[in-house]
Amino acid sequence: MRASRLLSLLLLLQAREVLTAAELARELEVSERTVYRDVLALSAAGVPIYADRGRAGGYRLLGGFRTRLTGMTRDEAEALFLAGLPGPAGDMGLADAVAAAELKLLAALPPTLRDAPARTGQRFHLDVPGWYRESTPPQWLAELAGAVWQDRVVTLRYRRGEREVTRRVCPYGLVLKSGTWYLVGRVGEDVRTYRVDRVIAVEPHEEGFDRDPGFDLAGHWRAQAEAFLRGMLRAEVTIRLSPAGLRRLRHLAEIPFGYEAAVATADEPDEQGWVRTRLPVESVDVAYTQLLALGPEVEVIEPPELRSRLAEATTRAAALYSTADDRSPDRPA
Repeated sequence: MRASRLLSLLLLLQAREVLTAAELARELEVSERTVYRDVLALSAAGVPIYADRGRAGGYRLLGGFRTRLTGMTRDEAEALFLAGLPGPAGDMGLADAVAAAELKLLAALPPTLRDAPARTGQRFHLDVPGWYRESTPPQWLAELAGAVWQDRVVTLRYRRGEREVTRRVCPYGLVLKSGTWYLVGRVGEDVRTYRVDRVIAVEPHEEGFDRDPGFDLAGHWRAQAEAFLRGMLRAEVTIRLSPAGLRRLRHLAEIPFGYEAAVATADEPDEQGWVRTRLPVESVDVAYTQLLALGPEVEVIEPPELRSRLAEATTRAAALYSTADDRSPDRPA
């Protein structure tokens, strides 16, 4: 455990050059006292590590010291090639850079691990776009990726509904979600999100911007995505579900929060195992489509208009399948 921590400390200093004891303690999830002991241990082992005092001080490695790591395991080597994501990288115009990096990594591996890319490619393939979607990357993705890397301000012309808008954006990052690319950027004091396939034109500027060092792209996206999905559930229906209906509801509800809320508010099952609960939905029309798929495993209690629509649909379906109205000449006896 300590050897792994010492190696992590060394790699952190190689990557970031200068780190305070408090920053190292936070990264390694240990106390500052433990950091002091680890630094002494590295120094005693011959690693040229020393401390600069003052406001801009911290621990650093002398003279750009680097260590050659030869202890990479097979799992680690294969994980590196799995993390390459050649498809999305190619969409952003980085296919050549990824290929070159993989060649350099391959050359640095010991002979016993040089089959890692072949083994990984034989076993895993990442197909990002959803079904029935074009896999062609958005027109302006590469330009936006360049602006993100360089922290350059851009002016976007963007399609919003039937109109076009123009925005001056500080591009913080790109997110690939279910085959769709999104740009997250600062507009004034707000952080906003734009679908890249709705961008009509990109005008890059020579002007750069100061990136907020505390901005967490992954955390921001998770929070915004959850808020967006929860905000879609603007209506609520009261239903009764059979045990089979409750199980199937998980797969029918497009928004998982609706199913979770339905389970959380469910009453105790009755003698037949049916439960009464409230289901958050996007709208009554959406609820009609979703609940119709449950057939006889669900009963709508409220609202009355949804109950009436499902009752009417059930009546029409029963008429179609009634044996008294056999209109199909090919139906077997």
